[in-house]
Amino acid sequence: MLIPCLAIAQFPVQIKQLGPPGSNQNQNQQTDDTTGVAGVKREPYPLRRYFKSLAGKDSMNITRMWAGSFIIPGSAQLYNKEYWKIPVVYASVGGFLFAGYRSNIAWQSTGLQRDRNTRDLLYLGAALSYWGSVLDGVKNFRYHKDVLPARASLYSAMLPGLGQYYNGDYWKIPIIYGGIITVGYFISSNNSQFQRYKYLYYETSNPDSPLAGKFNAQTMKYYKDTYRRFRDYSILAGVFVYALNIIDANVFAHFQDFDVSEDLSASLFPGIIMPVAPQFTNNSGPMVGFNLKLNF
Repeated sequence: MLIPCLAIAQFPVQIKQLGPPGSNQNQNQQTDDTTGVAGVKREPYPLRRYFKSLAGKDSMNITRMWAGSFIIPGSAQLYNKEYWKIPVVYASVGGFLFAGYRSNIAWQSTGLQRDRNTRDLLYLGAALSYWGSVLDGVKNFRYHKDVLPARASLYSAMLPGLGQYYNGDYWKIPIIYGGIITVGYFISSNNSQFQRYKYLYYETSNPDSPLAGKFNAQTMKYYKDTYRRFRDYSILAGVFVYALNIIDANVFAHFQDFDVSEDLSASLFPGIIMPVAPQFTNNSGPMVGFNLKLNF
């Protein structure tokens, strides 16, 4: 006698909110008439709506706020309603820029290396203040979830490894910086060799050079092109490591929403199974069998 078995799987159904609370950001699925593939239709985001969001009359997602803070320093603090930070941002950036400008004038008049170093440090301080204001806006963006994938991506874009720290994947940070240091070493080494053979090639190609005749110009050209190619490959590897750092932060931030608890169970128990389509079976009555229930 055959004993049928019915498997029942239970899946939790969740409806995700695509934007922050109060956001008008909606995504509507539509079918492309030319390809037949379901796509995402996005409403245009006019500049007027951006300024309405800064005025507190509308909302925007974190990516738009981040991009806007690069163009208008302090706009992220305005959107986050942290108004006291706006004068701090402009005072720090403006103060460093003004002091750097004065040091640059002093360096041009005196020619002292000390004035030049001071100018460079002050300009670096202005850049770090500007960068910090953007990062502060991303950090204090309000969202209804504990982990926001876009925030993790922006963190890693601004400082590699910061998105992994945000996700709690601390063990990945040494791997990321190990890759960056390794790629940086190969870029520097290959570029040094490229510059060396470039100089030798031009010297051996010049009949008036004391190195003319000591080395073969075509050989120097071969090594020059080889190390330039190696340097370019190393730069591409660096771009790959940087992009992988951002992708990893985004993907594993999405995993934070998954229910990976230990509430996984399977149970097998006897039951009475009613035929689904009696017209296709010889036995139209109920049958005794087993029910397999999976919870995950």
